[in-house]
Amino acid sequence: MKYLSLVLLSTLILSCGGAKVDQSTVLNLTNPKGVKGTVLPSSTVESSEGKVDMESSKLKAHTTPGEIEKIMTFLTSDKLQGRDTGSEGIVMAADYIENIFEENRIAPYFTSYRDTLENYNDGVAYNIVGFLSGTDDKLKNEFVIIGAHYDHIGLISGGGDDSIANGANDNASGTTTVLELAKYFGKLKGNKRSIIFALFTAEEKGLLGSKHLASKLKAENIDLYAMLNFEMVGVPMVDKDHSLYLTGYELSNLADISNSYAHKNLVGFLPKAKEFNLFRRSDNAPFHDEFNVPSQTYSSFDFTNFGEYHKVGDEASLMDYNFMSTVVNEAMPMLEGIINAPIKEVKYN
Repeated sequence: MKYLSLVLLSTLILSCGGAKVDQSTVLNLTNPKGVKGTVLPSSTVESSEGKVDMESSKLKAHTTPGEIEKIMTFLTSDKLQGRDTGSEGIVMAADYIENIFEENRIAPYFTSYRDTLENYNDGVAYNIVGFLSGTDDKLKNEFVIIGAHYDHIGLISGGGDDSIANGANDNASGTTTVLELAKYFGKLKGNKRSIIFALFTAEEKGLLGSKHLASKLKAENIDLYAMLNFEMVGVPMVDKDHSLYLTGYELSNLADISNSYAHKNLVGFLPKAKEFNLFRRSDNAPFHDEFNVPSQTYSSFDFTNFGEYHKVGDEASLMDYNFMSTVVNEAMPMLEGIINAPIKEVKYN
């Protein structure tokens, strides 16, 4: 997540602005490797890959840990060189994302999947933007954006022999979540509202990709209902009674609506997220600024469960694929309920 580095200068200070984050800063000295959380008490359900742990709900496992791992392994491979904006590695990631969209009947929103940034001056950079038209004659004119950033910080120093910041939790995990959701809705073809699947570039450069797309869609005057963003969802939280927290929790009723459709306490409040104003520090913020509609981020990074933020140690091997598949499977009915509700239930307070 952009701007989450904590600098120890007697107090913890969150970095902000468009400058690159100092890679020498330490996120959490007491838990350098993280992954101390656990998936909440679960039952098992059957999937195409056999038994998969799920929460106590009786949801069908539409995705599995193996499917999650396949995407994560590619996005975090060394050949992608950390997916820095404008790099050859991120082009490979873009190609991969486009193929998944095509295979699952997600159309380009624009004439091409690639939405070239007009606010990035250090080479060529583009978001990948897919579209699934709504099925309801009236509701299809309303849009829900499901998004995540697919860029990371590329090559860095200070990691010994390893210089590749592979960006597994940040944010291959969010990208994988969006791709699995796109696969689900692409096969379901039952979304009453139209869905835009947006994978943003240049988040690490100051939210440039989401700023570009938010401005572009605002100029089109689309009727945006909500922007739902996924950021750092690769490992469970520690000692929480919910799987995800919501940035800007107190600003809307999105958490309550999310939990009602998930039929469990899936989304909760994280005090640290409010303390450090994480609502402003991911790709939801530009859509809030342009449209003033509920635009918020789901995350499981709780400041104690992952110590490899913006380091070469943010590797796929530290991700919890059982947790990730559980979250994705439970997000499916949550999002389906929001997208298909007869009225705009999600509102700012």
